Amino acid sequence: MQREMLLLVDALAREKNVAKDIVFEALEMALASATKRKNKLDIDVRVSIDRTTGEYESFRRWEIVEDEELELPDQQLTLEEGLTRDASIQLNEFIEEPLEAIEFGRIGAQAAKQVIMQKIRDAEREQILNDFLARGDAIVSGTVKRVERGNVIIESGRVEALLPREQMIPRENIRVGDRIRTYLSRVDREARGHQLILSRTMPQFVSSLFELEVPEIEEGLVEILGAARDPGSRAKIAVKSNDRRIDPVGTCVGMRGSRVQAVTNELSGERIDIVLWSDDPATYIVNALSPAEVSRITVDEEKHAMDIVVEEENLAQAIGRGGQNVRLASELTGWTLNILTEEQSQQKVEEESTTVRQHFMDEIDVDEDLADILVQEGFSTLEEVAYVPESELLEIEGFDEGTVEELRSRARNALLVKEIAKEEQATTASTDLMNVEGMTEELARTLIGGGIMSQDELADLAIDDLKEIVEIDDELAESLIMAARAPWFAES
Repeated sequence: MQREMLLLVDALAREKNVAKDIVFEALEMALASATKRKNKLDIDVRVSIDRTTGEYESFRRWEIVEDEELELPDQQLTLEEGLTRDASIQLNEFIEEPLEAIEFGRIGAQAAKQVIMQKIRDAEREQILNDFLARGDAIVSGTVKRVERGNVIIESGRVEALLPREQMIPRENIRVGDRIRTYLSRVDREARGHQLILSRTMPQFVSSLFELEVPEIEEGLVEILGAARDPGSRAKIAVKSNDRRIDPVGTCVGMRGSRVQAVTNELSGERIDIVLWSDDPATYIVNALSPAEVSRITVDEEKHAMDIVVEEENLAQAIGRGGQNVRLASELTGWTLNILTEEQSQQKVEEESTTVRQHFMDEIDVDEDLADILVQEGFSTLEEVAYVPESELLEIEGFDEGTVEELRSRARNALLVKEIAKEEQATTASTDLMNVEGMTEELARTLIGGGIMSQDELADLAIDDLKEIVEIDDELAESLIMAARAPWFAES
């Protein structure tokens, strides 16, 4: 019988072009399954086949679990019980005892064959997948084999891949037999069906298509440093040259637009703007908003945003249909972009100036004229007034040493009062938060830094909101929130 087993393993391994170990493992699973069916209890069985002689042994085994986690009594033992059998046993390990092995010839042939063939099919599929991935192709070219519930199955060589409906270009008409290109979005090794998931809508698809069309990109002379898309309508890519002799935009456009047209045709007519990348954010954004002309840019580094001022006649072009142009430029550059006309920009400046002017009047008790001078000179915060070099203030027309010293003194006093008030508020908040069961001083400080100043404010948070403020797991987050809500239930 052992000889028959070895001959069967050898034949199947050669027929299916898989390792013998795969077939042995399938046989072990089949024998274990058959042994388990013979037993009246729901036991866990392991079968071990000697790869040289074909002899095999069967074992019943129990997993060691925590005392309170005994859910399958026929397959599990508590740690206390396990230690009585093996003094060195640990949690999640197994205790085994020999079990009478059933004869190979008495196994239901069909059941054994199914287990073996499934194992071999899985191994074949894994080998085909690994061979495909080893090529390192981002672009998957193939033939449409069938359409299932709107999803498209693409056949590429020996591999079948899935193009989900939501990853198809809107209004795109794909039919069985069509040859198409797609982007390899991800690999789902756990899936029982198609493991390669494709996309025709991801920005990376545009970049990869240009890499195929433009040899200079593959050679490293030109780089694509970003891409943004409105699939089926418009896309923007940012390019940079690593050789001063090469125009990266012209290179990607190609002779008479041949290269960019080839990509556009693959994307069902999607219009593509090729943008010159720059390490200067303002210049990069001006390029990204092309063909609209920009008059002026105001940068807010803190908010990572820019106000883009354009002439009235350029407003519609800068924004684009449905906000498309500015949205794609924002995605491409990573900056929040606000498009304004000259009139809107002036109005915004005036509103901000009024706010800052009133702030100075309230905080350092100066009249409107003096506050207006500070605003016109570019001062916007108390910190700037308090700590800017004295020489800069003295350069302002009409400011003498006495005026400057008085302004700086008032600004510093106002900041000191604010800091004292802030510390008092934090102390009060810390006391309140420390009443929450499970709270630590470190957690309380982090919460206060995140703007959570009371037990009620903590109670109002969702678990995800709390985890954005402080790095803790779901269990602790839920525990803290429920503890903060305890007074609510007590009142009701």
